[in-house]
Amino acid sequence: MSQATEQLVRGTLDRGVMTLTLDSPRNRNALSARLRTELAAGLAAAMADPEVRAVVLTATGPAFCAGADLKEVAAELAGQAPAADAPGMPELFSAIMDAPKPVVAKLNGPARAGGIGLVAAADIAIAPQDATFAFTEVRIGVVPAIISVPVALRMHDRQLNRYFLTGETFDAATAAAAGLITAAVPTDRVDAETEAVLDGLRRGAPRALARTKELLGASEREERRRRFDEMGRVSREFFASEDAAEGRAAFFEKRPPRWVP
Repeated sequence: MSQATEQLVRGTLDRGVMTLTLDSPRNRNALSARLRTELAAGLAAAMADPEVRAVVLTATGPAFCAGADLKEVAAELAGQAPAADAPGMPELFSAIMDAPKPVVAKLNGPARAGGIGLVAAADIAIAPQDATFAFTEVRIGVVPAIISVPVALRMHDRQLNRYFLTGETFDAATAAAAGLITAAVPTDRVDAETEAVLDGLRRGAPRALARTKELLGASEREERRRRFDEMGRVSREFFASEDAAEGRAAFFEKRPPRWVP
């Protein structure tokens, strides 16, 4: 099967839990238009299926999600048409945050940039202790604009400021202490920890779970939608900038960008 026809998101149902697995390891599960489209479709199908009580987001390969597909971004800026009807990042994050069923992120490895947006959008996030995180946007000349919406709802201000501004890599224990993830556990305990959470969700009445999730996000829902619109404009502005072009070139050529002393 060719890469053009391979499924990039696979779904499996087990005892009321739909697991959606990002399966594009060749680019570290980057959020390409095809992957976003398939993930959004998987989420919508899970929400419409009365047999599904909760959703798990996980991934194959060495990373959970590397964020935006920079090659695809460069192609779009060069005038190549994007995939038709592919949902944007705001739509994808909103589909998770506004879902009437709980969504659990089960990390298998590092998350970067937009990939951390998926983690923050999920209701609960479990990561192995050796997973790492980084908001790399400023290092390639762009702004962590869209992901700031879900991430700012999770992380404490001081850590958010540091890691947004520096682009430093931080570990899973730091992510848990900062509120970004729910728990950092030994790698051999990730499955058991996730299953304990899922067992708890299975014990909840579906309507009660849906209403509880709704009230947890009620206070910020309208503001979040406004912020996604605003941050979308900021993101488009910076991705089209000269700094971003230099940042992408430096990334692909494995060299420091010109602004590094």
